Amino acid sequence: MAYEKNRRRPPQEDDGTLIEGRNAVLETLRSGRAVDKIFLAEGAHLADVAAEAKKHGVPTVTCDRRKLDHMSVTGTHQGVIAQTAAQEYVSLDDIFRVAEERGETPLIVVCDGIEDPHNLGAIIRSAETAGAHGVIIPKRRAVGLTASVARSAAGALAYVGVHKANNLASTLDELKERGVWLFGAEADGTVDLYEAPFDRATAIVIGSEGQGLSRLTRDKCDYIVSIPMRGRVNSLNASNAAAVLLFEALRRRLGH
Repeated sequence: MAYEKNRRRPPQEDDGTLIEGRNAVLETLRSGRAVDKIFLAEGAHLADVAAEAKKHGVPTVTCDRRKLDHMSVTGTHQGVIAQTAAQEYVSLDDIFRVAEERGETPLIVVCDGIEDPHNLGAIIRSAETAGAHGVIIPKRRAVGLTASVARSAAGALAYVGVHKANNLASTLDELKERGVWLFGAEADGTVDLYEAPFDRATAIVIGSEGQGLSRLTRDKCDYIVSIPMRGRVNSLNASNAAAVLLFEALRRRLGH
């Protein structure tokens, strides 16, 4: 399902999760704090920062210094700004532990390349209200837990854990090995929403705003689910699609 793009101005980096300056960024990395990405100014001599980021598996983005000037709150970024997570990430084991402690069959949401923080925040909020046990996002080519995501989640991050997958394809394989069935959402799905067997261990997979599910992700799904449409517009926002699938899964689990 290729979800409609949000027409608002492209999201900016969040002041509330930015660490500026060489020493501050290095110490943040060494502390083990969750860092989503590091912005490095072109031509800046910051090999030590790049090496430390690589050591911790943190993506780096090289960009024009003017971008950092625009992002900077302090005005003294020294050519490097780290974007940290608004909330610590959880492990995959943590998500399964929550399901076990509740005595419930796992219900998980997987986001395949969601880039808009408002969409991700809304998905997390829907996941929590529908009783999902966790949300999975990829490390690269997707938004992390920024301050905007936290605001859009409206407090849900305090109650539902988010796991950042180093390799989404491998994580999907691991879910399947643990007995979880993957339900991808696409307009040309082979299974109708109301026929999908959500009563089993379920991971609802939502694609990116513009492209939907990636080919590799789609190939790994056990079911491709379509949402019945009765209007003239044959698309939903990614977060709306996630909510529809989540609450149908909840309805099925409640036996209604």
